[in-house]
Amino acid sequence: MNKKWRIGAVSYLNTRPLLLGMEQSPFKDRIELMKSYPAQIAQALLDDTIDIGLIPVAIMPLLKNPQLVSNYVIGTEGEVASVALFSQVPMDQIENVYLDYQSRTSVALAKILFKKHWKKEVEFLTATEGYIDQIKGSTAGIIIGDRALVSLSRFEHIYDLGSAWKEYSGLPFVFAAWVANKPIPSEFMEAFDVANEYGLKHLDEVIALIPASEQVYDLHKYYTKNISYELTPEKREGLGRFLEALK
Repeated sequence: MNKKWRIGAVSYLNTRPLLLGMEQSPFKDRIELMKSYPAQIAQALLDDTIDIGLIPVAIMPLLKNPQLVSNYVIGTEGEVASVALFSQVPMDQIENVYLDYQSRTSVALAKILFKKHWKKEVEFLTATEGYIDQIKGSTAGIIIGDRALVSLSRFEHIYDLGSAWKEYSGLPFVFAAWVANKPIPSEFMEAFDVANEYGLKHLDEVIALIPASEQVYDLHKYYTKNISYELTPEKREGLGRFLEALK
């Protein structure tokens, strides 16, 4: 019997182009697809309950044998729109910052940017469900994913983490990548990349399948200008720079 590969994917809008081809036959018959938010996918890979996960890259150092298994990632060349620091006051008045519990990479990136780019000391607060309503006064917060897109119209001051990283490093950023915790046969990896690429070539189809209630942002702009999916040499360099900074 052919093995069914266990795939863990983030359930945000930014992954819809990558998942369209995976959810269609014949490829979908080769996999078991699990969807959740980034931190849970990361934990599933750490626990070996999935074989490949679209994980926050900050957990790669925690894996015994992390292997990038695709030429496609969740990255950005600059402004990402869906990962930002939100505040009702300007940067110089921020004293406390809630850290989104859904992604380790964004949390780690925020801490690096506060220390090395914004050069500002703040108190970091552990966020729980509903923390966005507590972002007021001198308390700001990191928000990621679809909730960040919804929040773009709610706050006076928005500091995009993709743009800030580009200003700091001069490099693009990789937020999440397809990573395996074991060797994956090259034949499957090739088919996996073809499935990833399908939606990127059919963005109109991707967008048409998303309910109007979820289209809180210009998705064509999001998929072509904000999110950058190809794992280029520059993104590899940016990823290396980030992982080095984590040390």
